Amino acid sequence: MTSNNSALHPGSYLDQQGKYKGILGWLTSTDHKRIGILYLMCILVFFLVGVTLGGVMKLELLRPGEQYIDAQTYNGFFTVHGVIMIFMVVIPGLAAVFGNFFLPIMIGAKDVAFPRLNLFSWYIYLVGSGIAVLSQFGGNGAPDTGWTFYAPYSIDSNTNVTTAVLAAFVLGFSSILTGLNFIVTIHRMRAKGMTWFKMPLFPWSLYATAWIQVLATPIVGITLLMVIAERTFRIGFFDPSLGGDPILYQHLFWIYSHPAVYIMILPAMGVVTEIIPTFCQRKVFGYQAIVLSSLAIAGVGYLVWGHHMFTSGMSDFSRMAFSFLTFVVAIPSAIKVFNWIATMYKGSIRINTTFLYTLSFVFQFMIGGLTGLTLGSLATNIHVHDTYYVVAHFHYIVFGGMGFAFFAAIHYWFPKMFGRMYNEKLGKIGWAIVFSGFTLLYFPMFVLGLQGMPRRYFDYLPEYSVGHFISSIGGFVLIFGIIIMVFNLIRSARKGELAPANPWDGKTLEWTIASPPPLENFDNDVVVTEHPYDYK
Repeated sequence: MTSNNSALHPGSYLDQQGKYKGILGWLTSTDHKRIGILYLMCILVFFLVGVTLGGVMKLELLRPGEQYIDAQTYNGFFTVHGVIMIFMVVIPGLAAVFGNFFLPIMIGAKDVAFPRLNLFSWYIYLVGSGIAVLSQFGGNGAPDTGWTFYAPYSIDSNTNVTTAVLAAFVLGFSSILTGLNFIVTIHRMRAKGMTWFKMPLFPWSLYATAWIQVLATPIVGITLLMVIAERTFRIGFFDPSLGGDPILYQHLFWIYSHPAVYIMILPAMGVVTEIIPTFCQRKVFGYQAIVLSSLAIAGVGYLVWGHHMFTSGMSDFSRMAFSFLTFVVAIPSAIKVFNWIATMYKGSIRINTTFLYTLSFVFQFMIGGLTGLTLGSLATNIHVHDTYYVVAHFHYIVFGGMGFAFFAAIHYWFPKMFGRMYNEKLGKIGWAIVFSGFTLLYFPMFVLGLQGMPRRYFDYLPEYSVGHFISSIGGFVLIFGIIIMVFNLIRSARKGELAPANPWDGKTLEWTIASPPPLENFDNDVVVTEHPYDYK
């Protein structure tokens, strides 16, 4: 196994000199590390835009009645917020940034299998994101259908729905090509001696995710093309007035979009499974069980889409089957939580910012998972479907899950990526404010949902005022915490203390090379002889 303990490598990817220099050098680079950073910069910008739109919505919902924006503007903000966060932040998020940067290093490779295709995937992502931004402008106004583009309203709306749907279609190509690249890289480029069950768990999570990206994304791509064709040529796929079936759209959309939840959460689980053994200095409990549970989640995740449609109209047998499968898919997730806690048991735990975000992920993911079971149960789903209870559950999984795992990952790998240490004290302050704001923002929504508050509404009755007021205050606290966190990371990337090669005493391959990594990752060919979590 190669090792280079110098703090700064003179030929790091940050100092890469190719045919072009400066910004053009970055835009034409096929280095997987630079492409990961390009994704990071774009996702950070889009995330802050999405957070700003969410903040405006919470400001409007601070009190009942129209305050600052009208209903149509609210619907546009609601749709734009969803499109940005789902298609441009959450789905690419962990895989595009940390998968690109660390997958080759963690398996002992010099790059991904198809470097030019990797850069092309980023350009497709950029083009799709640009189209999504364009959809917010124009004579017809921002799309107002919500990020799900439900038919038949998405067929009949005179807003810029076609442009937004086209953006999601283009972004899907980036996801497919990235997934294909990762699958080939893992199959063909692992270091000598790295058998399948000596591979770190973050690459395993990316492998399971990549199969979902490759197999499920084309379904939503075809579905979105059908929406465009129906809007443009009036072909009757989904609109009943044209002979179509709106329930067909829901089936096709959720056949992709529920597996897409695991595109979001599986890499998050992989990140957490890397961090916990490092900061507990213990071997992962149940390594093979975690691997198999990742593959099980990816497999069973294809079969549970119908629980989004219990109130849409389906046979009693279908309802029971989808309800049963929803409970089944919770089992491999529960295995992971058990193994994380078992790994922490009697470990030499070091509490820092990274580990605090990781613990927050586990706590919030458990809340999201348990409330998901109540939604998977027919008796309770009928009552809370399309209420704020679903909004709370969704955000506990997506933001409390993928979001906090992303925050944990950027703090965990920050020294390796930028060669600098972040400010630990400011990091903990940011975590405390972010966690408090998140809880204040989303937990009251469970109560609002149980009280009957419907989701997607611009206004509400006075009896829901207290819950909305607390939730809105939580939103502003959360935004303040995110500002502190982002400020700390940006400042530390420029002025932070120089990072050693292995500041956390990690065992996986990225901690055996310099910080930041050299151009081709390793000075010599890597030979793996040990388990990736072989803590004594």
